[in-house]
Amino acid sequence: MQKRALFRKLRNYVAALAVIATASALVFAISYTESNLPWTAFLTGVLVAAILAEAVRASRSEWLLMRRTAQLAAIKSKLERETLLRKHAEQKNAGDHPRLQLMDESLSTMIALFDAKGQCRYHNRAFDDWLGVRPEQVDNHHIREILGPKVNAEIATAVRQSLDGQEVRYERTQAMANGALYHLSITHVPQYDEAGKVNGFYFLADDITGRSDLTPVQAPASELPVPKEETEAGQELYIDAFSEQITGQKDAGKRIIAAIEQGEFQLFCQLIAPLPLNNGSAEHYEILIRLQEEEEGLLPPGAFFPLAEKHGLMPYLDRWVIQHVLAWSASYSRKDSMFFINLAPATLGDPEFPQFLKAILQEYEASAGSLCFEVTDSELAQRGENAAEFIRQVRACGCRVALSGFGRDNVSFDRIRGFQVDFIKIDGSLILGLLRDPVKLAKVSSIDRVAKKIGVSTVAELVESDELIAQLSELGIDYAQGFGISRPRALEEQSD
Repeated sequence: MQKRALFRKLRNYVAALAVIATASALVFAISYTESNLPWTAFLTGVLVAAILAEAVRASRSEWLLMRRTAQLAAIKSKLERETLLRKHAEQKNAGDHPRLQLMDESLSTMIALFDAKGQCRYHNRAFDDWLGVRPEQVDNHHIREILGPKVNAEIATAVRQSLDGQEVRYERTQAMANGALYHLSITHVPQYDEAGKVNGFYFLADDITGRSDLTPVQAPASELPVPKEETEAGQELYIDAFSEQITGQKDAGKRIIAAIEQGEFQLFCQLIAPLPLNNGSAEHYEILIRLQEEEEGLLPPGAFFPLAEKHGLMPYLDRWVIQHVLAWSASYSRKDSMFFINLAPATLGDPEFPQFLKAILQEYEASAGSLCFEVTDSELAQRGENAAEFIRQVRACGCRVALSGFGRDNVSFDRIRGFQVDFIKIDGSLILGLLRDPVKLAKVSSIDRVAKKIGVSTVAELVESDELIAQLSELGIDYAQGFGISRPRALEEQSD
């Protein structure tokens, strides 16, 4: 390095000495020719050419030096600017990291990132809580190990499509540890590398469980029966542990009551659209409920319904929902719209509910026809005469009644003989397979045909695609509900 630096310093002097030496040699040669004009002219030309060549070389060297100096200055300026930007980015990242981590931990959406080989590279707290596992049981494990072989096989097509670069949306039901069926809205979002190649996908799952969905799963006939005492004890243990995890305290009943009294519950609505779309008929809405937690996270219904049911608070919560819906609907100008409200089994057996309903309708001077109460098909089968009496009293107040979850186990109209209902909501398990399963298509078609004969409107649940909407319209289904129609939104955001 020192030799190179010394050479760079001396090379201009060396070049000048070379020019002088060449000129001296030429002058000596010219004098030696003893005024021979041809040789003198030739050597003089050589001398001039040598001087011009050296001048050009020196000029070019100076130009290159100036250019390299300018390039170096630009690179230095760019490096300083990038260094400054990097410092700002690092400072901003350091400041944002706690907030991002807090958001990640408080998000109710379950998020996981799987690479092209199916290995989990990232997952948030909600994903771990949903599965009931520790983070180390998910990190770098294959999706088959995490979700189980059965679920992995069921979503294999969606996984393959997402790895092909498609964004995939679907809904599915999932049996949970407390014996309830939960509805999940799942999205697969492809992840791309810098070259634009898919190197994995994000698995996003939202709990969209409705109150009517939290019915116990019927065990297959092939399974051995479990003693009732063991089943109830297991469910009690599960709910107690889940209660402490969610609320941070063992007395979850007080937490639920405090949430109701302090307005920590938030109401959402999802559009129930008439078919075919935009036909001018009235649009209706199903009312959904979420629990507002710390850091503005929203707990899905699957997180607090079991707790409220265990502590006998569902009738209390149902009344809160009805009161707030009526208070809001007073400012809603579309008086022909109805609001579908799921009622808990405990509310169906509450002898004081009809009196409460009459009083609250009178207090808000609301139209009773704007309320439609949903009763599940399974509750209707289990409660029989009590459910019939409840429906009679609700209809006597002027409210409507919808039978939800119809067709989940089997399709039987014998069950609803003697019950007056205004709507039959066809269970999403039939609707989801409608396009690929001719048996489900035939079932849905027969349900609609019989419903029309008895003067009952039909509503398709879990509708998620334009193709499904077109097929349901062709069948003659009256209404559709699902992410293909509209996503839920806060009731306050619902405009006329």
